[in-house]
Amino acid sequence: MFAISPNSRIRKSPFYDATVRAGATSFTTYNHMLMPTGYGDAEAEYWRLIQGVSMWDVAVERQIELRGRNAARLAQILSPRDLSACDVDQGKYVALCNHAGTIINDPILLKLADDRFWLSIADCDILHWARAIAAERGLDVTVIEADVSPLAVQGPKADDVVAAIFGDWVRWLKHFRFRRTTIDGIPVAVARSGWSRQGGFELYLMDGSKGTALWDIVHEAGAPFDIGPGYPNPCERVESGLLSWGGDTDDATNPFEVRLGAYVDLDVPDDVVGIPALRHIAERGPGRHQLGVVLEGDRPSAPVLEWLDIHRDGTRIGAMTNGVWSRRMKANIGFALVSVEARPGNPVSVLRDGELVPGRLTDLPFIGR
Repeated sequence: MFAISPNSRIRKSPFYDATVRAGATSFTTYNHMLMPTGYGDAEAEYWRLIQGVSMWDVAVERQIELRGRNAARLAQILSPRDLSACDVDQGKYVALCNHAGTIINDPILLKLADDRFWLSIADCDILHWARAIAAERGLDVTVIEADVSPLAVQGPKADDVVAAIFGDWVRWLKHFRFRRTTIDGIPVAVARSGWSRQGGFELYLMDGSKGTALWDIVHEAGAPFDIGPGYPNPCERVESGLLSWGGDTDDATNPFEVRLGAYVDLDVPDDVVGIPALRHIAERGPGRHQLGVVLEGDRPSAPVLEWLDIHRDGTRIGAMTNGVWSRRMKANIGFALVSVEARPGNPVSVLRDGELVPGRLTDLPFIGR
């Protein structure tokens, strides 16, 4: 095991001190920030998410703010999803693409006003991309990284915890809708969202100096429900079929290959970045698609941390892009990015540590279909 050497290019989140106090034992870097990835008991952290309620420091989901007269136009130029019907206080999942139709990020776009948007981004410097596109198009818009840091509350008891803080109105908040409010003078946007299939909220802290205070409020409200710290859980996300941009995608992956075709509207304006290429891909059909793979054996293997070749009938057909031991399925599972000729039910072999491990392809998600 190795440690991350501190330096001025890696920032702490507003919740960092609280996570250390809560017992964080490991961190990774994401959007040039530290994100907790464990608190010393992976088994308990998993089941807390599945059966109870967990709180996560996900401030690394940085908010790229588009503000100004042309903010809505820039948001649409960046997104191949039609945003014309997006309401204020509504979010939409979007697949940002480059000019070749390759996915370069998959943020949640949140509309705060007709002239103000946030892009809640995955691990990529979209700030620079958005600024470059805005300048190249001559748009009247300011693009900044806002002082906004999400704290997630996830799990089947999340509604009870968040309702104890803000009131029962949160129970009727629709998916990807949000409301701006305050708690003890701390400004937040409460959104029904989060990177799990277990349900929950993200509390968008809008004052970075109040991170520990907000963490403590959530922890105290969650105490009757046995809340505890956690993080975007790799086992639950694979079981639930959630895409990890940059982990399950490469430098040629388009939305149609990874189950995001529903988030591409081919009739958006021609000036949307990547839409000509996406129309061409849709017309000819993608060459790959994303399936699940279940490996034989009933003993946990180490997580898959690099793409592994998948073979069928002696021929390489693609790659296994992630892999975990599923605590609910009692099997080693992962995602497969493979030729469209490969189908669910096909027997395959995964090349791992010089050996071919037999398995079979399956539909996604594994659980919660």
